[in-house]
Amino acid sequence: MPIVLRVARRAPQVPPPLLELAGHPVRWRLLQELVGSDRQVGELTGLVGEPQSLVSYHLARLRRAGLVTTQASAADGRRVFYHVDLLRCGELLAAAGAALHPALGPSEVAAARRAHLGAPPTAGSFGTHPLRATGARRVPRLLFLCTGNSARSQMAEALAIDLSSGGVEARSAGSHPKALHPNAVEVMARRGIDISGATTKHLSMFGRVRFDHVVTLCDKVREVCPEFRGHPLRIHWSIPDPARGGGGDAETYPAFERTAKELETRVRFLLSALGTSPVAARA
Repeated sequence: MPIVLRVARRAPQVPPPLLELAGHPVRWRLLQELVGSDRQVGELTGLVGEPQSLVSYHLARLRRAGLVTTQASAADGRRVFYHVDLLRCGELLAAAGAALHPALGPSEVAAARRAHLGAPPTAGSFGTHPLRATGARRVPRLLFLCTGNSARSQMAEALAIDLSSGGVEARSAGSHPKALHPNAVEVMARRGIDISGATTKHLSMFGRVRFDHVVTLCDKVREVCPEFRGHPLRIHWSIPDPARGGGGDAETYPAFERTAKELETRVRFLLSALGTSPVAARA
């Protein structure tokens, strides 16, 4: 008499939202473009080769899911920059894996990979990321720009150097330099990074220097950023000036803390894309 194996079957479940959202070709392309740089809808329309109405529709879907956020331009309030929230994407990716099988949760996958391979995959094991330099020089050279070089670009430079442990060379400058903001010094000091001796610089100082990537951190400097030697890859992060709200240092400090947190997240993802493993997050 044949033996019949009875296997318990799970009740059908709706696929995780990320699979449907990111699975659409246009939305996937939009996410890919936004990974490299914050962009306006007109720029995205040209990059994906689709009508603006269709691009706007898909951007709205991504916004409702929290995968994409917006920031009004500081240079022209009528314009809006779109930014992909990679942390949110990572959370949904992990949830999608765990929904398929408990062993596909992020910690379980990492443990299984170590057990199977003996070590985590090396940088570049899954191909070359568009942001990764392909030249002979191994240490990427980065330039961070904002208007005053008094806060955002100084903080980004310091974070890139600190988090990469020497894996990148980083500099910063501004289109209209002004004095280093004390809150920038304070917010970095609370992260164990001393920038009290940093000097502010005009971006023209680096006109003859070759960089791999130039990162503009404010919308105003993006409009006036010159072309640098070697045609480095341009990246834009639309980050508001933490001092723009006015008031004393104590009143604006929370904005500096939020800016530092966002910069640390973005710098970590940039370093990973460049093949430089950032140091572990501080407690």
